[in-house]
Amino acid sequence: MSIDWITVAAQIANFLVLVWLLKRFLYRPILDGIDAREAEIKERMQEAVDAKEQAQAVEQSYHEKAQALNVAQADLTETIRKTAEEQRNVLLAEAQQKMERDHAIWQAHLDDEARKYTAKMHRAGAEALLALTRKALLDLADETLEGRMGHHLAGKITAMEPELRRAAGQAAEAVVTSHEDLPATVQKDLTRDLRAVFPQIAVRFESDDTQAPGLVVRMGGAQVAWTVESYIDELDALIEGQLALGSDTQGHQNVR
Repeated sequence: MSIDWITVAAQIANFLVLVWLLKRFLYRPILDGIDAREAEIKERMQEAVDAKEQAQAVEQSYHEKAQALNVAQADLTETIRKTAEEQRNVLLAEAQQKMERDHAIWQAHLDDEARKYTAKMHRAGAEALLALTRKALLDLADETLEGRMGHHLAGKITAMEPELRRAAGQAAEAVVTSHEDLPATVQKDLTRDLRAVFPQIAVRFESDDTQAPGLVVRMGGAQVAWTVESYIDELDALIEGQLALGSDTQGHQNVR
């Protein structure tokens, strides 16, 4: 059997042409497609990695923001708590001060009412005492009483000489008024006592049944009275002074 070298050469040529054709029109597109697919896969994998990194960065940022928000919320809560506590303390202090002021005002009111009531009771007692004293003096008043008051009136005139001289001025007459007519001896003694102080003065005696028992001496603009009413007035002034002194003392004690 002989070999047909021409056929063999033709087949080899055909095979080589087939290989070239396959490589040129089949394998190359497939390889290019594979390379392109591999590059796309790498690109997508890189995008996935980038996306993961971005997601991690976003997550980290979220955690940091959440932590900062928690810290800010805790600080705000603490600030609100402290502010509320301070306001509560302020309100409690104001309420305590108001209560103390109200208590002090009420206590002062009670003390004032107590002083007024005490003064009222003292005043009522003083008025009753004055009324009884006035009645007793009026019941006991007679010529003898006025005569004795006449003897004592000279002492009052002597003690008040400077004031009487200034008030009497150039008066030439002294008028002595009594509730009842004075006995002659009393008139004589009064005249002597008045002239001992005012040597040139004339003395005239009058009676006035509307006048309270006692004596009233008038010389110009000067007047000296020693009557039951004047005695009661002096007693009233004395009692007033004692009551006022007692009220002041009680007030100081309450303040202390």
